[in-house]
Amino acid sequence: MKLTYICTNYNNSAFTVAAVASLTKNYGHDISIYVVDNASCPEEVEILYRLAREEPRVNVIASAENLGYFAGLNLGLKAACINNMELGWVVAGNNDLEFPADFCDRLELQRDEYARYSVISPDVVTLDGQHQNPHVISHISTIREIFYDLYYSNYYLGLLIYKLAKIFPRITRRGDEDHWRTARLIAQGHGSCYLLTPKFFSHFNELISPTFMMSEEFFLALQLKSVGEKVFYSPQISVTHHWHGSLQNVPSKRRWLMSRDAHREYRKHVNPFKQKSL
Repeated sequence: MKLTYICTNYNNSAFTVAAVASLTKNYGHDISIYVVDNASCPEEVEILYRLAREEPRVNVIASAENLGYFAGLNLGLKAACINNMELGWVVAGNNDLEFPADFCDRLELQRDEYARYSVISPDVVTLDGQHQNPHVISHISTIREIFYDLYYSNYYLGLLIYKLAKIFPRITRRGDEDHWRTARLIAQGHGSCYLLTPKFFSHFNELISPTFMMSEEFFLALQLKSVGEKVFYSPQISVTHHWHGSLQNVPSKRRWLMSRDAHREYRKHVNPFKQKSL
């Protein structure tokens, strides 16, 4: 299996080192890795360069500015395309992932089926066993959309809604992830990890990135819709997600502000009272 892994890194290089270590345990496969550093501090960047010296399959792209998530991944895609001329199978996602030792073996077994789709969303499992896919099977309810508007209307109101959601998880949680055992076409896959297939690159050269961070799931689905496709969720391949590891050094209010800005961009495309499934 020829596979390229592209991830972004921001002041949390230890996660990148661990992700690379897990992926390179997939022996017998042609693996290349591109790490886009989003203007981390010099000490963190040096960790990445040290990793590249120790592991020749690792390529470090140090950006002078923080490009954000999908725009950062696009920088990695561009570098990988220059080196490989033609991209085939690409895992694009966070650096806070762990890959099982049979990830590539399982991917190879499913290659013919997956080649029918542009994007595969794997089973993403947190350290405490929570399945984060399928992220959105069909659409988000109008009531939930209204709560999102309230959440992003004011930071302190958002904190209150967040705390209430923690207290009453059965009421506030969506049940889409409960269907993690079933492979299917879905509206949105969890943004931490995607498998871009050769079919994706027959349509696109990059991921659309109208936001700095957050809401990537929706915009990827919108991009696929433009060519009449959807994300395919498959539990046959899985990754472990150190949830929020990629954002551990981003202050909470800054996270909220980034999410609010992304929600405003999202709201340009979705009217909560006139929703259509992607």
